[in-house]
Amino acid sequence: MSQKPLSYKDAGVDIVAGDALVERIKPLAKKTMREGVLAGIGGFGALFEVPKRYKEPVLVSGTDGVGTKLKLAFEWNMHDTVGIDLVAMSVNDVLVQGAEPLFFLDYFACGKLDVDTAAAVVGGIARGCELSGCALIGGETAEMPGMYPSGEYDLAGFAVGAVEKSKILTGQNVKSGDVVLGLASSGVHSNGFSLVRKCIERAGRNAPDTLDGKPFKQALMEPTRLYVLNVLAALAKYPTTPGSSSGIKALAHITGGGLLENIPRVLPEGLAAHLQKGSWPQSELFAWLQNTAGIDDMEMNRTFNNGIGMVVVVDAADAAACAATLEAAGEKVYTIGTIAPQGAGEQVLVA
Repeated sequence: MSQKPLSYKDAGVDIVAGDALVERIKPLAKKTMREGVLAGIGGFGALFEVPKRYKEPVLVSGTDGVGTKLKLAFEWNMHDTVGIDLVAMSVNDVLVQGAEPLFFLDYFACGKLDVDTAAAVVGGIARGCELSGCALIGGETAEMPGMYPSGEYDLAGFAVGAVEKSKILTGQNVKSGDVVLGLASSGVHSNGFSLVRKCIERAGRNAPDTLDGKPFKQALMEPTRLYVLNVLAALAKYPTTPGSSSGIKALAHITGGGLLENIPRVLPEGLAAHLQKGSWPQSELFAWLQNTAGIDDMEMNRTFNNGIGMVVVVDAADAAACAATLEAAGEKVYTIGTIAPQGAGEQVLVA
């Protein structure tokens, strides 16, 4: 007795749904096109030409995911902003080297493809690319039956940027007396959500209805802020070069590890960042997380961004003007500390 033929769809992979998603993605990706794109969505590989305005271009790459923030997206059916998180986590890292993000590729993996959900996620990715001036030129959608529970997916992505070799930010020019500016975060961003979820579980029905004027769920899911365009404009106005004592010396994207572990990554040996406690406000969101978790200030500053998503180390002579430039562009800027000799302690002190 012959058996019924098995199709790929019988095995759990819907090619028609995959094709429908690609068609939904194409107009979203088209909105992100910029100089340098030679071939994008649809080919086996995306082609990009480094803009000719670069004399000695150095490529800078970054890759990341969204982490356990996705668990809340599944639970609360909020899929339209996690794509922005995905882009932001990579392009903000690329920015730290002084680089302009050029293009982005994503990887979306699921057990069973839901076209509407995937389109919402990719719509967020495209929006993140638009807001950071980089092109969404490729990606991969993988439908893998049995690998993920129903309704769940995973995301990964990477960005490639370029910077003039002479303008790479290494932190080598940082010196004692430089000023540390903090650019406000939009919320938790995409780090620390394993603890966030524990706080939600602990609070139960006692969780607040709103935080910082936003509905509770929206406040927690607020996407990672994209600092790219505003900081690139500030870098152009306050540049630094090897051996220079002026301008912006270093940037630090405050991700996993918080202020305490990310700022040292851009400081020369023997120097420390002395941050002034209370020099930036604690939002209702972070106050709720701290109170619910019952953790001290040190644990907050090495678990969450705690209100500061990007740090700018700038020469003291340029600090006020640089802060004013960033504020005029729409950033909330706080003078949060100075650079000083390290001594016997840690490289970041908050007191």
